[in-house]
Amino acid sequence: MSRAPLRTWWAGLSPAAGAAVMAPGILSVGLDLIGRTGLSLAALAVAAVLWLLLAAVFAALLLGDRGRFRAEAHTPAALTAVAATTLLGSRLDRLGLHRAAAGLLLLAAALWPVLLYAVVRHWRRRMPGAAFLVCVATQGLVVLTAALAATHHQGRLAEAALALFCLGVLLYPFALRSFDLHEVTGGAGDHWVAGGALSITALAGAVLTASHRWTGAAHSALRTATLVALGISLVWYVVLLAAEVRCPRPHYDIRRWSTVFPLGMTATACLAAAPATGVPWLRPLGEVLLWIAVGAWLLTCAAWLLARRPGAE
Repeated sequence: MSRAPLRTWWAGLSPAAGAAVMAPGILSVGLDLIGRTGLSLAALAVAAVLWLLLAAVFAALLLGDRGRFRAEAHTPAALTAVAATTLLGSRLDRLGLHRAAAGLLLLAAALWPVLLYAVVRHWRRRMPGAAFLVCVATQGLVVLTAALAATHHQGRLAEAALALFCLGVLLYPFALRSFDLHEVTGGAGDHWVAGGALSITALAGAVLTASHRWTGAAHSALRTATLVALGISLVWYVVLLAAEVRCPRPHYDIRRWSTVFPLGMTATACLAAAPATGVPWLRPLGEVLLWIAVGAWLLTCAAWLLARRPGAE
């Protein structure tokens, strides 16, 4: 790629590109849960490289193009920066790289209130599926915070995770109220986040449920919330898949990475919820859904490469 096309590509990146980090990031977590360590590390490497690239773009906009930075920070897709950072941190925590994970948590926690405020302040009716990123980013913080709380036996971190979990649950109906349901049959890919937001809610609930911090009524409530969120996300999965079959959208769009992420998140939520909630049949279901997500990621990569061909529209 020559310098001119590289500059054009760089300048054309949108906040939605953050989903390209989220997709391999969650696949890495899911593959680790089923013992596919080599594939998991390969997906982690892809996610890490893409995260560094997009972090450089983020910094370049902040320092060199404040007007564009402010305009893009107002869009829900900007919250992919928070979600991608927490997913990368969660995988690093599973590798035992707790300090790196904690550093990413601090970065995500600093970005989250700023971007969330900017997005909510410019909220409007009839939003695309990216609207649900207000929930995804919040629950991503829960997953990483709860994991680090369990690792370091930090009660206050666990309490913060629980408070954020409750906020994330409340943010889902807020986003749903503004979601344009026509996106289900006409969306370019990010409409899948309607289900993915519930899947990451279930994953966050599963991490909290698995913690020894919560017992009795609190544990029962978290288990119930996890299973309800996962059940509704599976209903969304079926509805959105049926809509894709009925109204195919075969052309590549950067928002297609926001389709892969919910597919992987639903699978990972099933895998994590199985032991946490004591529902063993969720594990084989999660394994099947995970390989579907891997296939979707490969297809999206192929579509991206074809779209980069000279003369491609």
